[in-house]
Amino acid sequence: MEPAIDVVALGELLIDFTMNGESSQGNPLFEANPGGAPCNVLAMLKKLGRSCAFVGKVGDDLFGRQLRQVAEEAGICMDGLAVDPAVRTTLAFVKTFENGDRDFSFYRNPGTDMMLTAAELPAELITQTKIFHFGTLSLTREAVRSATQTALELAKENGALISFDPNLRPPLWDSLEEARAQIAWGLARCDVLKIADNELEFMTGQTDFAKGAAQLQAQYPNNRLLNVTAGTNGSHSFYGSQQVFQPACTRGGVIETTGAGDTFCACVLNFVLDHGLDGLTEADLAGMLHFANTAAYLVTTRKGAIRSMPSPQQIEEIL
Repeated sequence: MEPAIDVVALGELLIDFTMNGESSQGNPLFEANPGGAPCNVLAMLKKLGRSCAFVGKVGDDLFGRQLRQVAEEAGICMDGLAVDPAVRTTLAFVKTFENGDRDFSFYRNPGTDMMLTAAELPAELITQTKIFHFGTLSLTREAVRSATQTALELAKENGALISFDPNLRPPLWDSLEEARAQIAWGLARCDVLKIADNELEFMTGQTDFAKGAAQLQAQYPNNRLLNVTAGTNGSHSFYGSQQVFQPACTRGGVIETTGAGDTFCACVLNFVLDHGLDGLTEADLAGMLHFANTAAYLVTTRKGAIRSMPSPQQIEEIL
């Protein structure tokens, strides 16, 4: 029987407070943007016409209710969203620099995204998905670490492809050694990997993408499609012995980079749903990267992520 859901993503759903000017008194103004990498990925996949479900936890508070509403408006199935009456929804304050890069301050000790337990997992969703996607914010702490591990094994047992984006956020880890160990756990289990240039260097010590990717391919032969993102320096795809590079879309107008990597990741998963992971050509990979780079660029020209994902038509216009 064909799985009923294209992609299930597990992880953090939170509010990104992004700087949006100053008040008349010179105080910074913050806009409460719904976010969280796994749900950002699903929001883009919904724009591309895919069926999606989210698994995670929010607080029984103003922000938790806002997040559910926004995700449901985006068309994401939220049946797997647990609610914690005692712990508050996770918040992130994001300072944006002139080049669009960001600095994060998290209010999350604890935050509800850390509180998801294995007992709260919606097995009926996880067993019916074609792709299971996760990152490392759900590996930073117990109990959500055990929940992530259980969900991944359940998806894998039922034939799902595993997609992983390390999404390293150093302030959230007790130590970088622990971060490295948990990223390695994810690398050892994924079929599709999206890794940023700084994360590749963090895991391999290599600044040369080809050398770093070759190291990961040798160490983790389960990685069938490995994509490295480098912001304005474009993206690289490594598939078997094939290596493909595509320059970034650089048309100006970048406001902030929130959600760019998640948008890229969603476009890759959309490609995998269409083409599978067998017999891909360099032309296939180049087309995949070209589309993903363009979509990622478009999201950087807007504030926030879940509500800022481009439509296929907007991507095609630039292509």
